[in-house]
Parts: sequence; C-alpha cells; structure tokens
Amino acid sequence: MKKKLSVIITNYNEKANLNRGVLNQIKGFLSDAHFPWEVVINDDGSTDGGDKIIKEFVDKNKGFKLVRGKHAGKAAGIWNGIKHATGDIILFTDMDQSTPLKEVEKLIPWFDDNYQVVFGSRGKMRKNFPLLRQLTSWGFRFFRGLFLLHDVVDTQCGFKAMEIGVAKKIFPMLEVIKKPSGSKGWTVSAFDVELLFIAEKLGYNLKEVDVHWRDEDTSTEKGKNFIAESIDMLKQILRVKLNDIRGEYDQK
Repeated sequence: MKKKLSVIITNYNEKANLNRGVLNQIKGFLSDAHFPWEVVINDDGSTDGGDKIIKEFVDKNKGFKLVRGKHAGKAAGIWNGIKHATGDIILFTDMDQSTPLKEVEKLIPWFDDNYQVVFGSRGKMRKNFPLLRQLTSWGFRFFRGLFLLHDVVDTQCGFKAMEIGVAKKIFPMLEVIKKPSGSKGWTVSAFDVELLFIAEKLGYNLKEVDVHWRDEDTSTEKGKNFIAESIDMLKQILRVKLNDIRGEYDQK
C-alpha cells in the first residue's frame, strides 16, 4: 500500500495512558512503516494536563499534529481529527493502545481488495475483561444483532479504518454529529453501531478482521458502571433502528 494513512486519536483526560509512553509506542511502529503516514490527535477539552504532554511530543516529532476541539465526546473528536487529516485512508484508534497500532497491518491489505471500511474485532472473548463486563458485552451483542448488523461480531472495538471520502460522507450523518447535545465527562457511546450501519446501508463493502486486544487502559477518568452503560447503549441501538425506519439514512 502506498496510500497515505492518517491515524486519528482523540484525547480526553488520558494523562495516565500518556505517561505510559503510548505515543512513543505509536512512533516506534510508524518509524518503520512501509507507507506514508501522519498522526492527528484531537484534544477533546482535556482538564488533566495530558494535552500538554501531547503538545510537547508533537513539537519534537515530525508527522504528529495536535488539534483542539471543545469537549463533545469521542465521535465528535474523531470527526474533528478527520477534518484535519490529509491521508487517503483514516484509522481511528484509542489512546490506551489496547489494540496496538501494529495491528493496522492486518487491515491495510483489504483496501486493495475492494473494501472501503475495514474494522478490528476483539472476537467474542476479551482478555482482561472481568466476568460482569463479559456478560454485559454478550447481552449487548445479542440485542444489537436482533436489530442491526446481523453478520458483525464486534461493533465496539475502537480500531476502525476507512477511505477518507467514506469517512467524510458518513460522520456528518451520525446523530451525535448532526444533533450535538453536549458532553460532560467521559461517556460510553454506541456511535460505532450507527457508523457501521450507515456504511452498510450506503452500499460500502465492510470487512471485519480479528485483531489482538488486551485491556491496557490505566485511565482513572472513565466510567466503570458497565450495566448502566450497556442499558444506555441499548437505547442508542433502538434509536438507530427508529431512525432507519423513518428514512433518515436514505440517500437523498
């Protein structure tokens, strides 16, 4: 692949993960990459000082850039990063690097095989997941599969790539982008479900690829009420289904 890859990372109070040296891990992989690349980090209104760590790193490392947006959540942060991207393919990944960036090598070849959206999958069993989270994840997948994306195993892995033109078409269609309601603190979102559903509905070719995943998140800012989070995500799935019934995703 000679197409340029834009790696999009959104940062909200990730200082604990940044202090682990995740940016150096990312740089280490990309330094030996066989394709052109850039890393666009969107700071989503952080309050823990992590943005200063990023700014210092970006100033010293070519190919990395920091953009800033008001606190609006993960989807909006990724969208802001995409708007500043110059690559042919974008990949959004999480700052904690639970799926290490090197796994992109499993995704890239599929773009040469007529796929426009290629996304990582953790499979049905996730390393380091406590039992309660395993159970809530299973319930989420079962419920989601009843209504949407029947052939997809894992919609929630934060490791997704797509052609930049596809990203620029789909992201503005997401409800969280069209109708921003503001964001307070760190929240879990099912925007990935809506993203993949729209991509499938618009006729793009989707490919799910197994990737290595192990929970490496050391942030203390993120919510841990998995049951409440799952209930909220189930409500979001129903909203996507209702939006589809209303024709909100139909091509005009």
